[in-house]
Amino acid sequence: MSAPVTQMKAPTRLEYLVHAGATTTTFLHSILKGQLVGRRCPVCHKVYIPPRGACPTCAVLCTDEVPVSNSGTVTTFSIVRIPFEGQRLTPPYACAHIVLDGADVPLLHIVGGCSVDEVRVGMRVEAVWLEIPQPTLATVTWFKPNGEPDRAVNDRGEVVP
Repeated sequence: MSAPVTQMKAPTRLEYLVHAGATTTTFLHSILKGQLVGRRCPVCHKVYIPPRGACPTCAVLCTDEVPVSNSGTVTTFSIVRIPFEGQRLTPPYACAHIVLDGADVPLLHIVGGCSVDEVRVGMRVEAVWLEIPQPTLATVTWFKPNGEPDRAVNDRGEVVP
């Protein structure tokens, strides 16, 4: 009797057609104009980017659209050094939570334009945009250091004013 099959490798391809809702559509239209916008919760006043239709804390609709800056502060980061299947970037590279000026919740994105050894908590960065915008957050290629002095970040990952 042969051993049971416990693993199998087979090429598979799945294609999805995703329809953006009203909040995401507005966000993608702003990206096409070279702008980043968030949404503010009317109860806790947090600004979320990418915008959310409802505040996850207060469970109320976020209706106020708020422009946010192309610049922000790295609040935490990770250096990816090990390649994996399907990876689009060549390691090493830095993934970071960036709190954009005017937002309260970090945006997960790539820090580029510098050595990964230079990336640090508190580092000030700015968005680098594709020349021809597309309706996707990938239109912001990465965030690069902008030369401003570092900002303080507390243990909860919040930028200290």
